[in-house]
Formats: sequence, C-alpha cells, structure tokens
Amino acid sequence: MTEHQHLVADLGRKARAAFAVVSQASSAQKAEALRLAAARLRANQQLILDANAADMTAGRERGLSDAMLDRLMIDAPRLESIAAAVEKVSVLEDPVGQVIDRTEQPNGLVMERIRVPLGVIGIVYESRPNVTADAAALGLRSGNAVILRGGSEAISSNKAIHEAMQDGVIAAGLPGDAMQLVQTTDRQAVGAMLKAVEFIDIIIPRGGKSLVARVQEEARVPVLAHLDGICHTYVDQAADQDKAMVIAVNAKMRRTGICGAMETLLIDQDYPAPGPLLRALIDAGCEVRGDDAVMELDPRTVAADAEDWNTEYLAPILSVRMVDGVEEALDHIAVHGSHHTDVIVTEDDAAAQRFIRAADSAIVMHNTSSQFADGGEFGLGAEIGISTGRLHARGPVALEGLTTYKWVVRGTGQVRP
Repeated sequence: MTEHQHLVADLGRKARAAFAVVSQASSAQKAEALRLAAARLRANQQLILDANAADMTAGRERGLSDAMLDRLMIDAPRLESIAAAVEKVSVLEDPVGQVIDRTEQPNGLVMERIRVPLGVIGIVYESRPNVTADAAALGLRSGNAVILRGGSEAISSNKAIHEAMQDGVIAAGLPGDAMQLVQTTDRQAVGAMLKAVEFIDIIIPRGGKSLVARVQEEARVPVLAHLDGICHTYVDQAADQDKAMVIAVNAKMRRTGICGAMETLLIDQDYPAPGPLLRALIDAGCEVRGDDAVMELDPRTVAADAEDWNTEYLAPILSVRMVDGVEEALDHIAVHGSHHTDVIVTEDDAAAQRFIRAADSAIVMHNTSSQFADGGEFGLGAEIGISTGRLHARGPVALEGLTTYKWVVRGTGQVRP
C-alpha cells in the first residue's frame, strides 16, 4: 500500500465503525448532535474566521480569481448562515426507517421496503467551505458516515469547521469518526479514495468540470454526480411575453456561476417578440451568441460556433437559437443538453405536456426559472449536489438521496412449497 492508500484505509476503517453506530442512532440523537454542532460553529466563530483569513491570504498569493475568492470567503453573516443550515437539517424529517411501500401476499407474507443509510460516503469538493458543514450534516442526519476531502485552497477553513462540528457530535454521544476530514491537500489522496472499494460505498464529487471528470474517469467506487449544467429555456410560440422576458433574464443573469443557470435559449421561430427578449438580456449585461436568424434581430449579438451549443459558460454569456417548434427544441436539447434542468415557457398546455414528457432531464420546468434547480428551493434543506444520472438518485440530492432500501419480509411460519 502507498502512504495515501494507508491513510484512506485508516479513515475508512474508522468510518465503518462509526457507521455501525450512527446508522442505529435515534432520530432525536442525530438531531441533537447537529444542534450542538451548530452551537459549536457559533462558539468557534473567531477561530473559523481567522482560519478563513489565512486561506484568503494564501488564495490571493496564488492568484485565485475574484469569483473563487468570493466562494472561499467566510464572514460573520456567512458563518451564521452555515450554522443555521446545519440547524435546518436537524429538523428535517429523518428518512431512515421510512416504509416506502408495503404489500401482503396471498399466503400472508407481508413485504416492506424500508429506507436505510447508504454507508460510508466519500465527498470530494472544491472552494466552498460551507460544503464541509452541509455534507457532514446531511450525512449524519441520514445515518451515514462521511469522509470529506475539500480543496487545498480552503484547507484551514475546512479544518476549523470540521473540528467544531465534530465536537458537537461527540458531545451528543455519537462517534466523531462519523464525519472525518482528509487532512492532506495531496491530490493522490483523492485517487486513493476513488479506488477504496473496501471502505467507501459511494463517491459524491462537487466542484468544477475537471474535478468531476477526473472522479468519473478514475473511480472504482460508484459515483453520484453531474458533469455539466447545460440548461436550456425554450420560449414557445404561445409563451406569455412578459413571463418569457422575466424568466429568461432571471434564468441567465440572477447568478451566472451556478449549475442551474440557463446556458442556451431556444426561441420558437413563430414567437412574436424575439427582439425585445434579446434586448432585455443584452441590456442586463449578457453577451448573446446566436445563429443567423438571431443575429438579424439585434446588431449587438455575435455569431455562435458549433462549440457554443455544448458549453457551460458559468458567465454572462448565452447561446441563442431559433427553432421550428417544440419538437426541434427537444431535438436540440437531446443532442446538446446535459440532462440537468430544461424549461419550457408557454401557455399551451399540450406543448408543455409534450416537453415535460419528452425532455430527458433530471429536472424539467414549465413557466419558471431554471435558477430554482436547488435543493433548498425544493424544500429538501441543504443539498449535497444535483445528480443527472439515471440510477439511485436524480436531481437535487439531500437526505432521501443519501439512503437506499432493504426488503423486510414478515411471516407467521410460512414455508415455500
């Protein structure tokens, strides 16, 4: 074994032992652990802010972008938001033990599917120190043990947040090893986690495209992730013009750097007001890259090339195309989409239903902004990420997404003939 394999194996053994305890803990005990963890975050405010200041100084010296520094920064209000989010998870309904369905066979056997924790979850993430708290809280509330590996740029912040939360968990009588942090910033530790099938049950990456691509390419452990957020909004010919304008501007410009931001706008060629729609976007500060028909509508647009339709900009840039109805919009999404979030704006119920049925996306929306693609907005509390795959969990992954199920069969002495 290499040094990093030994490290991950040690973390994994401790996590397995902790999982045996937290998976059987009562809902009340897990909730109390998270309330105490939130209290420790508040009590340790100055330690956490000092640690974050060190990360910020190092980040500036490394030349991190303003956007990266903003994601990294913690001040007193942000720390309070982190603590409040942990408290919010503590009051969410505990999924462990929920009966998904129940049937009784003709021979009297009663068969139930019951939610159980996934096990040991490895979470690999970048930049945002709040993920340390969110992931640890969601993992514990759902009865799992987590091994956290944050980005090197946030190592001091992550250590301070992790230590505070771990203290709260221990104070509640649960094992601190239920939430462990990889203390090294060496990238080889990530590689060891991705291959630790004996110790880790699932890996969840949360970060940029290069991180997620690496995890998906190298992992032998099952992965729950999304690679791109190439989200589309299709404005149908029967769209309400006021709704279309407000939705499109919000979907692109509210926050351009999140995975739910619109990256491509598709406009029906029979929609009566495409010009004002483009003007509203450009006036809001968005660069519009369009096809020939779009470029004729506003001289401030620029030509889109083939790669634009496959690009997650995460910036105030938008690709726009005119299409011949809902079917061509669906065809475009099928070729260029990433199965994340796609939207139709229309007052035609038949067109809306056709789009909803046919769009092969984790989240499909009608007459609203793709910026709602967020676990908190879905009423799920903190989210650990958005899954665009087909297996296990899809869309915002929160408590329920961190469980699986087992069958429980109850009899009264039946034997199989």
